Amino acid sequence: MNSKEINAELAQRRMSLRQGGGREQIDRQHARGKQTARERIFALVDPGSFHEIDAYITHRHIDFGLAEKQFPGDSVVVGFGTVDGRRIAVAAQDFTVIGGSFSEVQAQKVCKILDLAMGSGVPFVSLNDSVGARIQEGVWSLAGYSELFWRNTQASGVIPQISVMMGPCAGGSVYSPGLTDFIIMTEGVSHMFITGPEVIRTVTGEEVDFETLGGAMTHASTSGVAHFVAADEAATLALTRRLLSYLPANNVESPPAAPAVAPPEGTDLDSLVPVDGAIGYDMHDAIRAIFDGDSFLAVHADYAPNAVVGFARLDGVVVGVVGNQPGFLAGVLDINASDKIARFVRFCDCYNIPLVTFVDCPGFMPGTKQEHGGIIRHGAKIVYAYSEATVPKIAIITRKAYGGAYIVMSSKYIRTDLVYAWPTAEIAVMGAEGAVNILFRKQLRQAKDPRRMRTEKAKQFRKKFGSPYVAAASGHVDDVILPSETRDKLIAALVFLADKQASLPPKKHGNMPL
Repeated sequence: MNSKEINAELAQRRMSLRQGGGREQIDRQHARGKQTARERIFALVDPGSFHEIDAYITHRHIDFGLAEKQFPGDSVVVGFGTVDGRRIAVAAQDFTVIGGSFSEVQAQKVCKILDLAMGSGVPFVSLNDSVGARIQEGVWSLAGYSELFWRNTQASGVIPQISVMMGPCAGGSVYSPGLTDFIIMTEGVSHMFITGPEVIRTVTGEEVDFETLGGAMTHASTSGVAHFVAADEAATLALTRRLLSYLPANNVESPPAAPAVAPPEGTDLDSLVPVDGAIGYDMHDAIRAIFDGDSFLAVHADYAPNAVVGFARLDGVVVGVVGNQPGFLAGVLDINASDKIARFVRFCDCYNIPLVTFVDCPGFMPGTKQEHGGIIRHGAKIVYAYSEATVPKIAIITRKAYGGAYIVMSSKYIRTDLVYAWPTAEIAVMGAEGAVNILFRKQLRQAKDPRRMRTEKAKQFRKKFGSPYVAAASGHVDDVILPSETRDKLIAALVFLADKQASLPPKKHGNMPL
């Protein structure tokens, strides 16, 4: 062969790679409304930036007809590219090759690119679309899972890992996404479950369909497995690009800055919070009025809506935002909200993202269901996460900060750097009405007009113990500010704290109350 023929052979082989499992399988994939692995990668990364590796590797198994199903690259496409000019590593399961089944070779390829991502300090994005383990390979497929899970764990806290669900993800496959930082699901086509409807029907007799069992909205609102949901593949990949724009490449870099954008006009912060503590309001209104315009990206938006977490920009700087949501369950902390907040706080601390917390919480959710479900254990996760975090931490108490909820929500003495209070703030062991019922129980029983006495005592209690000026006088609050001053105060505080140095006691790791 001459050089021209040799080069032509390479070109032919490259052409065949684009066929995946063959034209018929590609047509079936498109008929399902889904793109192929390479089409998805090209839609995710910057044009012309993707470089594939291990494109020609094939599996070594022959049982159950596998000898006739050897496709170059097997059931996954891996490589590296850029998103908005920033480097990423990517793996995309190829459903056209044996259903994208997880094989020994798929594990080798994904583990290799993940190792390269860790070594280079770049985020890893996995585009998932697979029927699960390749049963025909037996223990080799399971060993591959083990290798990947180990690497997901080692990479945790070193580089951001994002799992993008663009099809089924069943059985052991779910644990790799479960170990990553964020899961994005595509509505209508992506599903995650350990045991499918048929197994559940056989074992328990329960009738359940795929969507109810493990569809996108089920995991976004009920289980909390999914952090984001998008309407279709294009929206899913666009959301992935947007999420990456808030994240640093690794744990020793700062998140990428952007030009500052003024908040939208229209919200009067100084009158946002009702004086009557029984009336709710939407914490999103405060967030939109304080942070850069259209910069807030809610995480777990449909899960535990009594808490709000997400990324935003403040004068172009990325911050993690945490807040109670008085517009839902009065912003009370329950098991799910505790997990939601704690996990987000720990992620931000991993990747050098400052934390801004808005506090309006009457306490922890009462009731036997919460107590028996372990609200003590779950609530402790919040105080552990905030106490462990060494990034700049700023809190704004907008209204209620009662009891244990005051403590865990980034209070001063779990080492929050700066705590501001709005004039509407109430900081106390409990609400004035509840405190009066306990402290003046005997007098109220004997009073001629218990209602009037209760109102007067509550007013006195609120003035003596609940006022933000009382907390400021004791140093629990650093300043009482007008709500309209919050943006400027936060910007100045973040500039001041930009070079914060903090350290934890030397230890292997703590024992978080999981």
